[in-house]
Amino acid sequence: MNTPTVPADNRGDGRPDPGGRIELPPDAIPADGRFANADLRPVPAAERHWTTYNFAALWVGMAHNIPSWTLASGLVALGMDWRQAVLTIALANVIVLLPMLLTGHAGPKYGIPFPVLARASFGLRGANLPALVRAAVACCWFGIQTWIGGQGIYILLGKIFGGGWAKAETVAGYPWTLWLCFAAFWALELAIIARGMETLRRFENWAAPFVLIGAVALLAWIAAKAGGLGPLLDQPGTLGWGTDFWRVFFPSLMGMIGFWATLSLNIPDFTRFGAGQRAQVWGQTLGLPTTMTAFALLSVLVTSGSQAVYGVPIWDPVALAGKADNVFGLLFALVTVLIATISVNIAANVVSPAYDLANLAPRFLTFRSGALITGVIGVLVLPWKLTATPELYIFTWLGVVGGLLGTVAGILIADYWIIRRTVLDLADLYRPGGRYWYTAGWNWRAVLAFAVGGLLAVGGSYSAPGKGPFPADGLLPFLRPLADYGWAVGLGASLVLYTVLMLHRRGDPSDTH
Repeated sequence: MNTPTVPADNRGDGRPDPGGRIELPPDAIPADGRFANADLRPVPAAERHWTTYNFAALWVGMAHNIPSWTLASGLVALGMDWRQAVLTIALANVIVLLPMLLTGHAGPKYGIPFPVLARASFGLRGANLPALVRAAVACCWFGIQTWIGGQGIYILLGKIFGGGWAKAETVAGYPWTLWLCFAAFWALELAIIARGMETLRRFENWAAPFVLIGAVALLAWIAAKAGGLGPLLDQPGTLGWGTDFWRVFFPSLMGMIGFWATLSLNIPDFTRFGAGQRAQVWGQTLGLPTTMTAFALLSVLVTSGSQAVYGVPIWDPVALAGKADNVFGLLFALVTVLIATISVNIAANVVSPAYDLANLAPRFLTFRSGALITGVIGVLVLPWKLTATPELYIFTWLGVVGGLLGTVAGILIADYWIIRRTVLDLADLYRPGGRYWYTAGWNWRAVLAFAVGGLLAVGGSYSAPGKGPFPADGLLPFLRPLADYGWAVGLGASLVLYTVLMLHRRGDPSDTH
């Protein structure tokens, strides 16, 4: 990365410019590569130019995807009616927005990505712990989204090319044509992200309105065929509003929070390009909860129309689009599926592990090589098995992941907002022996808070008999009552414990500072 000219209103001495952005002189960060490379260094203030629209478009592009469309269907499959499903999704996204804004604050101010921010709390070496947890989750998500996108292409091309496409010889239980779609989609995603974050910004700017138009077009098409939106909106759920509902509601709420809990950690990967706090705050507020709620409602309306037309509700938008009776409609649906899935998968599931893996070995790994590793791991996790059932997807995968990520978020928020009051020594985030070196590069207090918070959050994980990998009475039965609230428990416990430990750290001879 070439060293830019420091703007006249930014002295380059670590003090903020009039917009609150901090920039260091070129020689403030060691150039030996142990803890810095071109991708991990702070974004120069002159290059922090993402606007409110850029952040809103980012969220619109990420929220409009097949898995988020089917979130409502998963909740309805568990017995909720459409109102309960939409309410659950709306509330979850309002809740997860709060840590998103809190952790995102460091991005425009310091220009740093998530793994560098984590160094302030975990230490320069210890930051690899939360970074690798986040990277592992993102790799799994990348595989899931790529598999779903490949399935969408396969189904729509099958409608265009005829029965021979779907009846091709099977390999490992699936037609080779499906594997071909999966591989082609995988390669396309990595080719785009290899061009860098500025290419991603431009892609999201036009992808967001295109996907929104595609979703509205699907609603208009099914409404025209149905002559109305059908009876589904009047059908009650099987849970009602009593005890049965609340038993499903809380783990479902945590699962819906878990859907975007990943981004509540690594949102600085994007906000580091922000022109200021106003851009990231308004962009995210306008983009996330409103879009996810509207998309959930849209999915319910379209599915309602499908029931009126075909006699059964079709929750999968790809399967529904595949019923279009002309080639133009199928091609439009195919392009929409492609853009929607690429939009979310690259932004949400490749950017973060690319930075996280680069943080692991800055001398040898770059953003681009980290993205390639992400793509490989995304295949090796066998994503077609993670989405097999609603119970596995919502309770096991999203719930457990949300619990662990909530624990990391609690530590980051406590350190940045309570302990440091948003004031960081930017150069020391890259300097061995500085204030964030702690003990040999590790802050044992953050590790302990992560371990305790994670244990409380997921230690009681349980599954209904025959419907998941956990014992029915929980991994640790005495923690089972906490399992339904994993994300909140992990965030709250780690935040409180880390704050207490750090407030009592003075006088500890094991600390360098």
